[in-house]
Amino acid sequence: MSALPAYFPVLLQIVLAAAMGLGIIAASHLFGHRMRRNRIKDSAYECGVPVTGKIHPRLSVKFFLTALLFILFDIEVVFLLPWTFIYREFLACGLPVLWPALCFIGLLVFGFLYEWRKGALDWER
Repeated sequence: MSALPAYFPVLLQIVLAAAMGLGIIAASHLFGHRMRRNRIKDSAYECGVPVTGKIHPRLSVKFFLTALLFILFDIEVVFLLPWTFIYREFLACGLPVLWPALCFIGLLVFGFLYEWRKGALDWER
């Protein structure tokens, strides 16, 4: 029974998150604009302009390739930033972290040069 007060903030946060989610869904159903009678189900109603042309246009493969490369190099930053913040602590403990980090950066540079050489970053091709 003594552990309950320690977990009360977590329980309160879970209850508030669930209530907020359900409240947003309920407000959307109550106040949201409903398309009725011979309307396109997926048409946008935010701007009020009727859709002309295709609703879902096809995107180029280059777009997806650029998005994947962005995610790849974004993940690089996600791994390298914490490493730079605790580099001194690793050195104080005597852990060799420079060589693994340099290997990681080398692999990413190799991948970047490979993509550059293959022309994945060239929009005119």
